Amino acid sequence: MIVGLLIVMIRFLYVFNYIPHRKYTNEDFGIEIFVSSVDKDGDGLDDQSDMLQSVKEYLATNPQYKSKYYGTGYPDDEYGVCTDVVAFGMLNAGYDLMVLVNEHVLANRELYDIEIVDINIDFRRVQDLQVFFRNNFISLTTDIYDLESWQPGDIIIFKRHIAVISEYRNKKGIPFIYHNASPYQKNYLEDVLEHYGEIVGHYRLSE
Repeated sequence: MIVGLLIVMIRFLYVFNYIPHRKYTNEDFGIEIFVSSVDKDGDGLDDQSDMLQSVKEYLATNPQYKSKYYGTGYPDDEYGVCTDVVAFGMLNAGYDLMVLVNEHVLANRELYDIEIVDINIDFRRVQDLQVFFRNNFISLTTDIYDLESWQPGDIIIFKRHIAVISEYRNKKGIPFIYHNASPYQKNYLEDVLEHYGEIVGHYRLSE
């Protein structure tokens, strides 16, 4: 009985990343790292690499999970939610998600389930971002076992969550993700792609 409970507890801690997972990279699976041909902000770093680096820099500020409204649109304190990981990653890669989503909403109201347009919050809602990315960026497979199609810096959308693909993979080759999911999350980098839920979108900023 005790042994069984111990096994269940260890399994729980492992699945939820409280026990570290071994990390692998594209190189370990013979997968070529994707490099975009676009450098949106002209900083000498391609979009794909810029997105990944910017996400890591944002998460290095240790944003605590808390849903708040900001008159600035982008959070200006120590808090944030899952969508902010993507928004700050894109912002520092040359894409102002707040402005881009607002422009698309105003031009395509019929696509969005929005009663009152608000530039400060619309880009921080997962359901809005699914519509926006589906219509504006490169759509890719949602099959997580198609390993070569998943690259660091890609954006993944679940039914109620959004994250960014990391440069690390598990022993099966399935990528870890960078995300901010809850106040109880131990690490921003987690091996949870197989367990998180239905994937509704997988996107890339540029070719």
